[in-house]
Amino acid sequence: MKAIVHSRYGAPDVLELKDIDQPVVSDDAVLVRVHAAAVGKGDWLTVGGLPYVARLRYGLPNPKHPVPGFDVAGRVEAVGPNVTQLRPGDAVFGWCDGSFAECASVPEGQLALKPTNFSFEQAAAVPISGFAALQSLRDTGGVKPGQQVVIIGASGGVGSFAVQLAKAFGAQVTGVCSTKSLDMVRSIGADHVIDYTQEDFTRTGRAAL
Repeated sequence: MKAIVHSRYGAPDVLELKDIDQPVVSDDAVLVRVHAAAVGKGDWLTVGGLPYVARLRYGLPNPKHPVPGFDVAGRVEAVGPNVTQLRPGDAVFGWCDGSFAECASVPEGQLALKPTNFSFEQAAAVPISGFAALQSLRDTGGVKPGQQVVIIGASGGVGSFAVQLAKAFGAQVTGVCSTKSLDMVRSIGADHVIDYTQEDFTRTGRAAL
């Protein structure tokens, strides 16, 4: 199969398109034929091996996972013997190690069925950022209806999901972003928007929201 690979850390020119072996599927994983893979800041940091302490996870002195990419969407081609919730042909999305390839091996627990009204490209943009926002608001923050929530970086990958999720949970949302993103943050549901280039929200009463 074809894949984007890197054998060392560095700038984007360390990436190469190569033919490599198709991944072996473990007992608890599925083989996904990749239809779309998102590119985010985390992918850039992984390719660059940044911050350096992260190389303890990604591999020393060179990457232990030569194929980068985390967010993935595609169709299941094969399943391991312990997989119970997915079957070949299912359209799925989630995260894995090595989504920048024609196929990826993904643990079953890191995948969900793709909503039918999502394209593969739309679904691939959701997993890492969307899950981080969901964990922060639901699991860590325990956001409840009627609460007031301030989201710093409301126009970013995680922040834009957080605004929409907080509204879905019934909270009143204040988004903090730069001037160019004010309209976008309003359009995704923020009740109030603060332009941090014009107002130091940490020194006003609005910081208590």
